[in-house]
Amino acid sequence: MKVVGLMAGTSLDGIDAAVVEIHRRKSLRVRLLAFLSVPYSLQTRALIQQASSPTTGTVDRVARLNFYLGELFAEAALKVIRLGRLKPGQVDLIGSHGQTLCHLPRSFRIGKYRLRATLQVAEPAVIAGRTGIPVIADFRPADIAAFGQGAPLVPHVDFLLFRHPRRNRILLNIGGIANLTILPAAVKKFSGVVASDTGPGNMVSDELVWRMTLSRESFDPRGRYAGQGEANPELLAELLRHPFFQKRPPKSTGREEFGAAFADQLTARRRPRSRQDWLDLIATAAALTAHSVFLHYRRFYAAGFKVDEVIVSGGGVHNAAMMKALAELFHPARVFPCDELGVPADAKEAVAFAVLAFETWHGRPGNLPGATGARRRAVLGKLSWPLSKGES
Repeated sequence: MKVVGLMAGTSLDGIDAAVVEIHRRKSLRVRLLAFLSVPYSLQTRALIQQASSPTTGTVDRVARLNFYLGELFAEAALKVIRLGRLKPGQVDLIGSHGQTLCHLPRSFRIGKYRLRATLQVAEPAVIAGRTGIPVIADFRPADIAAFGQGAPLVPHVDFLLFRHPRRNRILLNIGGIANLTILPAAVKKFSGVVASDTGPGNMVSDELVWRMTLSRESFDPRGRYAGQGEANPELLAELLRHPFFQKRPPKSTGREEFGAAFADQLTARRRPRSRQDWLDLIATAAALTAHSVFLHYRRFYAAGFKVDEVIVSGGGVHNAAMMKALAELFHPARVFPCDELGVPADAKEAVAFAVLAFETWHGRPGNLPGATGARRRAVLGKLSWPLSKGES
């Protein structure tokens, strides 16, 4: 099958779109045909921030954003199909993660029910209608219905694509949030895989850059700002005492814990008055990402798992400060981008949701209880069909 994968992360930087050719008999084979990133405009980013805020996320804003992002996701799908020198009729399926507005992995009670919740938008019926291709979207709720946290979901794909017969591997993705997958050498069953969110990825750095540059820039290009600053060891030690880092996996998190409110607390503690103050805070945020990843590994997995390779994907792979810190912390394990294994670091999550859609299309489960805490495996997502021929 030829499948498009669409992914928008918690960094709110834009839509990643990949078109892949997938074969699965005894093993899974994936060939990337094309990939592109479509950046969000400042207006779109502002609309998402408004809709995802508890104070400004009104029902009408969320409803409008859902359909607006459906149009943007459809355009991204059509662009990557053209980039792959294909026509929409040659593509079998689209898998869309959507844009997360709210993720509530901690259980809460309403009446007699103890619940978890998550919300991703970018209306799949619009994507199907504009492209003429069936769309599988809204992957997380099926895992939550199985009493999981709805994330992370990429570990299923990590197992299929990246396990190695002799090397203990960590697959680390640094998007807005960082998450890792533990792949022991020669692991043969999904049940042998564990994974978890580790804490902030680029999210805190991005927010600080946004504030330092007065909204002119939304991320730290190649970790340049972090490289000009100096991480504050006392502040870093204080930040690493955050309750999330103490929780045992499986666990997941999002903007609710490490978004604007976290940055508010950080700037209130340090009150940056000069550009150098801001640069030092950004350096501390980059160090927080690397140290929280290593702390998670050391605290929960290192006793029975000596890592040989840390394979990194997501936007954080371009942040030189984060990658340098990770290499120092995990030494002598080798830390390198997943590009070396044939999957571009920026494309990996879009590829993953193409694969998850492929699995759903064939009736196979896509979650891992060792990653999400679910009581059972579940077939993920909901299917939207395109308009029938002759209809408009």
